[in-house]
Amino acid sequence: MATRSSVEIVDVTEDPKYERFLYWCIFHTEEVFPRSVVFEKYRHRREYLKSAIPKGFRKKVLLFKGDHIGMIEYAPAEASGFPIMGENVIVMNCIWVHKRAAGYRFGKRLVAHMKEDEKGASGFATLGCDGFHRVYVRRDDMERLGFESIKSIKVKHKGKRNVGCFTIHLMWMPASENAKPPTWEESKLLEGLFFCEHHPLYHGKHGCGELKYVLEKC
Repeated sequence: MATRSSVEIVDVTEDPKYERFLYWCIFHTEEVFPRSVVFEKYRHRREYLKSAIPKGFRKKVLLFKGDHIGMIEYAPAEASGFPIMGENVIVMNCIWVHKRAAGYRFGKRLVAHMKEDEKGASGFATLGCDGFHRVYVRRDDMERLGFESIKSIKVKHKGKRNVGCFTIHLMWMPASENAKPPTWEESKLLEGLFFCEHHPLYHGKHGCGELKYVLEKC
């Protein structure tokens, strides 16, 4: 069992000591941050952060016994990496807990931290997928964290060969009974995502960088 003293959630958004976590996922262990190389490679990410941080974007890393084991990033809908729209809605761009920390319920702890940090929000939204080859954006995982699907679209990736259709869900967790659900901009979703080069729905993956739309409806 993880004691309160062994777990710490730190805000890495503007602390230079943690700058690497803004560009790399937690499974990157290198402490040396080659800034010029990273800025060039992750140009879209840098542009997104420059715009989103002043609008309320936050990224938090969960440390367990000093080891970076989990992370969550979120922002108001207008500063989100997803084409989700909603009044006073906070969008969770990403959540990840390393498999070596399975069983500690750190995912739920990170979501609870987000909700506490954004007490005034009408609710929280994210995306979840069914039938997709990447595990960390699964709909059932989002449901275990407290989200529910309120809308979906079935698509396939133009650049991913031998992979069939999969479903993207708009996931919602209201903060009150009267909260107005969010919606999404479908055409933007079909373009792919630009906020993070590591995300499986990133526009530039699988040789699709020259296309306007990297997803198409099934």
